[in-house]
Amino acid sequence: MNIHDLVFQTVFWALGFLFLFRIPHCRNRNWKKDAYPSTSVIIPARNEEKSLPILLRSLREQSFRPYEIIVVDGTSEDRTFEIARREGAIVMPSGPLPAGWLGKPWACCQGASVAKGDLLIFLDADTFMEKDGLKQIIDTYLARDGVVTVQPFHQTKQLYEQLSGYFNIIELAGMGTFTALGNLIKPIGLFGPCVIMSRKYYFKSGGHRQVKGEVVEDLALGSRIKKQKVPIHCYGGRGTLSFRMYPNGLGELVEGWGKGFATGALKTPLPLLAALILWIGGSITATSHVIQSLSGANTAAVLIWGTTYLLYAAQIYWMLARAGTFKFYTALLYPVSLLFFLVVFIRSFFLIYIRKSVNWKGQKISLKNKVLSK
Repeated sequence: MNIHDLVFQTVFWALGFLFLFRIPHCRNRNWKKDAYPSTSVIIPARNEEKSLPILLRSLREQSFRPYEIIVVDGTSEDRTFEIARREGAIVMPSGPLPAGWLGKPWACCQGASVAKGDLLIFLDADTFMEKDGLKQIIDTYLARDGVVTVQPFHQTKQLYEQLSGYFNIIELAGMGTFTALGNLIKPIGLFGPCVIMSRKYYFKSGGHRQVKGEVVEDLALGSRIKKQKVPIHCYGGRGTLSFRMYPNGLGELVEGWGKGFATGALKTPLPLLAALILWIGGSITATSHVIQSLSGANTAAVLIWGTTYLLYAAQIYWMLARAGTFKFYTALLYPVSLLFFLVVFIRSFFLIYIRKSVNWKGQKISLKNKVLSK
């Protein structure tokens, strides 16, 4: 390794500490009881008989109870409707999907149209609240003007779920709001699993009607909200809100991450995207040089590049620990999850921009005649 290689590798590695420099979390605050708005929780759900009971029970066990919980059942083929009603939610069967709409925006729009609360909380069905999590989220919302969005803490159980590691890092970093630059970079949108906003802001922005055909509706809705000068505040979900993504096997994980990830990545601010590419490139370079030095039996090169590789692994573990319950071996063997990320990303790009259709939950979603990069 010459001095130039060392300098470049040091710079590329250091970039990793900038992306997730600070991730704020929702906190309890001492508000007067009459300060709390009436709250409607809206949950779009399709074939969620396994995940939905966990979320609804976690809401029922909260110290702060919402005024109503609305589950919009998107023509489920399992027991989603029955379970939601059994758990005490207001269950709303989704109407026929209008032309130009996709399922999640349509479900959210219908739920918001019947909600009675002054505060609307949109939750994905695979999320669940931690103890007092709902109060912490609402307390944080009351302290800020605008819209609050929370990226859940990723709970993993099966070995294959560790492959989600890089997706979590890129998703959090790509939002742009957790960097060392603080508020100088505005978030590119919303975190789809959890969005909190007043009824006033929702209908003023046009809500999900304005993003009816978007696969990545959270980014599109956030973009519209920003154009109306409404501030967006992003938080991490550790200790407040969690999810277990794609628990039904590797195929679901590939489909889930691939259905819109390329679109989201291409909306990342160019300087931030370039920095992410340089950081990823540096980690790939470290891996390739380790392999080359081992094959060449060069002791000095092995020590230098081996140390570089371990520094990347330690940094990645620091990142993953902020995103979810990922194992140390996932970071130590980071080329495996990185390769998986790159393959799924390329597949996502092909499906969205070339084939113009994606599959999700047994449905083929056509993207023809849709604008994907607003």
